[in-house]
Amino acid sequence: MSKKVLITGGGGFLGAHLAKALIAKGCQIDLLDNFSRGVKDGFLEKLINQSGVRLLEAELLSPTGIDELGDDYHWIIHLAAIIGVRHVLERPYAVLTDNVLMTSNVLRLARRQKNLERFLFASTSEVTAGTLQYMDLTIPTPEDSLLVLTDLAHPRTSYMLSKIYGEAMCQQADVPVTIIRPHNLYGPRMGMAHVVPELLKQAGELPPEGTLKVASVDHRRAFCYVDDGVEMITRLLEQGVDGTFNIGNQDAEVSIGDLAQIIINTVDRPLTITPLPPTPGSPVKRCPDMSKTIAAANYKPRVGLKEGVRLTYDWYQKTIFRGEEATAQ
Repeated sequence: MSKKVLITGGGGFLGAHLAKALIAKGCQIDLLDNFSRGVKDGFLEKLINQSGVRLLEAELLSPTGIDELGDDYHWIIHLAAIIGVRHVLERPYAVLTDNVLMTSNVLRLARRQKNLERFLFASTSEVTAGTLQYMDLTIPTPEDSLLVLTDLAHPRTSYMLSKIYGEAMCQQADVPVTIIRPHNLYGPRMGMAHVVPELLKQAGELPPEGTLKVASVDHRRAFCYVDDGVEMITRLLEQGVDGTFNIGNQDAEVSIGDLAQIIINTVDRPLTITPLPPTPGSPVKRCPDMSKTIAAANYKPRVGLKEGVRLTYDWYQKTIFRGEEATAQ
C-alpha cells in the first residue's frame, strides 16, 4: 500500500503510533505538530529518520500555517487539539476557539486535495457526557446515541462541544470522512496526565506497605491498549468506510479501583488503596459498544488489560521513570 498521509498532531501519542503502523505498510508520512505539548523523544526520532517520513512544524491556528502543504495527500488524519482535563479546565475558551479553528483550517486543506480518499477526524467519547448526565444513556454506548450538551457554563463542556462541532463540520465539508471516538486508549508514550501512567508512577515510588491514593474508585472505564486502537483505525482507513466509529475495548471494562489493584500487582509492591473523592465532572461509567467497529474493521481487540498495563509499565520504567527522556504532560 502506497499512500501519502498527513497526520496533524503527529508528534503526539496516537499520531506517532499511527505513523509507526502506516510506515510499516509502505505509506509516505508527513507528521505535523507545533509541539506545544508533545516532545521530540527517541520514539519520534526513530520514526522521522526513516525513509518517506517528514516532520513539519507548523501552526494550525494560522490561516496560512499550512498553505504551503501540497494537494496530493490520499489520507489526512486530524488529531491535533487541546486535550487533557487540566488544560480544558484552565483554558476552556481556548479549547473551544482553537479546536474549532484548527479543524476548520485542516478541512480547508482537505477540500483542495486532488485525490483525497479519506479524512479521519478524532472526536472523543466525551461527546456523550451530557446524555449520561441528563438521560438514560445506553451502556455499552453505540455511536448513534442522542447527544445532549452539559451545562455551557461548565469549563469541561468546552472540550466535548468543540468535538461535537468538529463532527458536524466534517459531515458538512463534502469530503470522504471517517469519525472516530477513542475510549481510554493507553500505552507507551501517552504522557503523564492520564490515570494509567499516573498510578504506575505513584505505585512504583511508594515504599512497601505504602498507601496508593486513588480518586473515583467506583467509576468504570473500558481501557484499550494503543496497538489495538491503531489496528482498528488503520483498517477503517484501508477499507474507506464512512461514518462514526467507537475505538476501544468493551471487554476490558473495569472500575478504577480494580485498575489500581492491577497496577499494584504490576509494580509488585505490597500496597493498599485509599479511596479519594470522585474527580469533579468525571462520568460514573463509560464503555463503548464496539459491534459496529468490529464488523467494519474485521478486528477485535486482543490485548487484555493486565498485559497492556505490563507493557506500558515496562516502557515507562525503561524510558521515563528510570530513563532520561522527557514526556508529554
